[in-house]
Amino acid sequence: MLGLPDSTAVNKPLAKKAVFTKFSLTTAQRERFDADISRMAITGSVTPATVPGLQEGREVKSIYILTATLRTKNYDRKNILLLSRLIPQHMVFVLRYGEEEQVAVCIGQHLLLSDWTPADSHHIHLQGLTFDTAWQHIVMEIGRITLKNGNSLYEQILEDEEQARLRKRIESLDRKCRSEQQPRRKLELFEEIQKLKQQLK
Repeated sequence: MLGLPDSTAVNKPLAKKAVFTKFSLTTAQRERFDADISRMAITGSVTPATVPGLQEGREVKSIYILTATLRTKNYDRKNILLLSRLIPQHMVFVLRYGEEEQVAVCIGQHLLLSDWTPADSHHIHLQGLTFDTAWQHIVMEIGRITLKNGNSLYEQILEDEEQARLRKRIESLDRKCRSEQQPRRKLELFEEIQKLKQQLK
């Protein structure tokens, strides 16, 4: 699983009903969750006992792998964020649909996703001497994050999301600008695009 050592492998089914009951989910939350997720299991446990080469970090003591079998590829991402809040552990989610999988991690309210790949083809690498360092590398690998300008991991996530939002806005305005017929409005859109481009890094 994810190229991790065999010593980390576990198979502990996680019943949806138990999750619903324990955390008192509303009917709407249950229905949304059940519409997206067929079944779940803890399939990996990365701890000092299973990976002796890693020491407990200040913040990260262990990392768990949760595999969820999806009913749809177009799942509601809020369900994965909900799972991360319900299970307060440092967790890597393996989301499987048919013969494909996507790997995810949650940092606060931010969901970072890998691309879809063939099932069992995704690997994560345990780098560093402590779980803190290993976790940071896992998050950066899955989220395709490169730290810049002395940013912390969280600061870089926020900056990357803002840059993505700017690019999306620029693309939208560019389409409007090309189809706009009124010269004055076309110029306004062009000037707005240029201002936004100056904010791109």
